[in-house]
Amino acid sequence: MLSGGAARGAYEAGVLAYLRDGLVRDTGVRAHFDIVCGSSVGAINACVLAATANEPDMQGSVMASRWSTLNIDDVLPLGTTDVLRFTRSMFGAAPAGSSHRHGGVLDPTALEKVVLEGIPWTMIPRNISEGHLEALAVSATHVSSGHTVIFVERREPGLPPWGSDPFVHGFATRIRPQHALASAAIPIVFPAVSIDGQYYCDGGLRLNTPIAPAVRLGAERVLVVSLRHRPPEADRPRLSMHPPTPGHGPPSAFFLAGKVINALWLDHIDYDLDRLRRTNSVLDAGARAFGDAFSDRLNEQLSSQGAAPLRTIEELRIEPSQDLGVLAGEVARSSEFARRAKGLVARALQRYAKASDESDADAVSYLLFDQSYCAPLVELGIADARAHKEQLAKLFSSDPR
Repeated sequence: MLSGGAARGAYEAGVLAYLRDGLVRDTGVRAHFDIVCGSSVGAINACVLAATANEPDMQGSVMASRWSTLNIDDVLPLGTTDVLRFTRSMFGAAPAGSSHRHGGVLDPTALEKVVLEGIPWTMIPRNISEGHLEALAVSATHVSSGHTVIFVERREPGLPPWGSDPFVHGFATRIRPQHALASAAIPIVFPAVSIDGQYYCDGGLRLNTPIAPAVRLGAERVLVVSLRHRPPEADRPRLSMHPPTPGHGPPSAFFLAGKVINALWLDHIDYDLDRLRRTNSVLDAGARAFGDAFSDRLNEQLSSQGAAPLRTIEELRIEPSQDLGVLAGEVARSSEFARRAKGLVARALQRYAKASDESDADAVSYLLFDQSYCAPLVELGIADARAHKEQLAKLFSSDPR
């Protein structure tokens, strides 16, 4: 399960690089993915995995290299015409016969080129049909309704039983570049994407870490790559209701944007994992209290009510050991970044980072598509995955018990 987080997605590439290149070397266990699910930038990384599933040994190095060589001026160009185009789109719908994109401050052409040319899309259905992968799922938000749509490509026709959430819909299809681009289309920042006449935007708005789709597709063991740092309990900031210190004004719009994105993209994972663990605890307690037949009898009752069956699912979460917002601020304030990045977006991030507290650069961390930030994130992902090598070896072994 690969989460959304824009430029933070470089961390996912680092985790995957270790899974492919380091885990077998350190433990003798080779990682294999039957189901890959992604949301937002995680959808792009998921599509890379699905398209190269026939060559697992090269996946890690390729993903790490691509993320570590990004240049923000190339990925996020911004000019006067872009601002004018966005202003026009704010006051009217897309004209008839317009492109598959509409709205958004930044021109996505460069990012689209990376996605279109950097992923062998025709290999996804081939890898699934040949058994290198069982299923790929990509989430996006349907703009007009606000509902989440899970686009699924798998070996079996159609969809498995999908649950009763009226705001989340599964849709069996062939995954194309538009699905990944739609899933990563951050509202306002990037234009929404048209798929079969319907507009979609970032899949992380309501389903940032797609655990539920993986469960519906049959997963029994899940690896969740989170993009949010959780400090130890003793180091977590406490809510203070005291008046702010003199000279401490209201938060900036950019600061608020970072916190809103955190809430939309990164906070859901704790709830989803907690629900999964509670289900595991109920099944375990029921088996101890009523015998091994407990889960079968429970699922018989659930089935009679049209509900999905429950089963124990083993899970492991890997998350950043450092605050990625703090790291982004350090990079944006650095002289090396100032020397190399000259575009409007880069200069805006520099100015905001220099004017902000060290801990207030969350918004910067989502837009810093640059090697000076992404390369350290790749290395951090490798190091954090290596710190979990025993748990990973257990998760990916043929008999994890």
